[in-house]
Amino acid sequence: MKHEIQTWADHLISWYRNLQPPQALPNDISWLHPQKDPQVFKIVELFFHKFYDDARPRRLMLGINPGRFGAGVTGVNFTAARQLEEYCGIPYPLGKGSELSAEFIYDMINAYGGVEKFYGDFFISSVSPLGFVRHGKNLNYYDDKELTRTVEPFIIHNLDRLLDYHADRSEAYAIGGEKNFKYIDALNRKHGWFGKVVPLPHPRFIMQYRRKQKDQFIRQYLQAIIK
Repeated sequence: MKHEIQTWADHLISWYRNLQPPQALPNDISWLHPQKDPQVFKIVELFFHKFYDDARPRRLMLGINPGRFGAGVTGVNFTAARQLEEYCGIPYPLGKGSELSAEFIYDMINAYGGVEKFYGDFFISSVSPLGFVRHGKNLNYYDDKELTRTVEPFIIHNLDRLLDYHADRSEAYAIGGEKNFKYIDALNRKHGWFGKVVPLPHPRFIMQYRRKQKDQFIRQYLQAIIK
């Protein structure tokens, strides 16, 4: 008997469990798919059961795609090992470490009111739910035109699936600068997923090049997402 989807946790766990990315990627590019590791998937399940065990509507925030030191390690978007343990209260037994984007996002989450409040209102995903690496380095889905063409059906299918639950579609937030915004906004105009897509600057850019203005960027995020 098929398990009935009753909560966001049910929905998200099923979604991750059934991801079916194209096996062949072009130009020496490989998938970053940490949820294939059973230990990582258990952590993902703990996170979802802790923060998403209800059916209240969430708005989506969409990054570019997971990287090697955040979601590529923990399986949880914009969350490295330190943030998972320190802010989410979920032990991560597979190593330690932080990541610049995760540090900014959790500073923003704390300014919003903390993890319980934030994750009660939002789900952070990515345009591509899985990441990419080439020659040991992170790659964005838009960095290689052939890659973009190859994975676009996967991107569209998974946004359709992700939204097939209690999502608040009034607006979504594109985290990651102009290229990510333009891409998802163009797809949204074709598929009508959201009332509008709101661009937000890339956390890594902020932390690397505008750290002294971090509080201003946090205010920019909050002004965009607080109704």
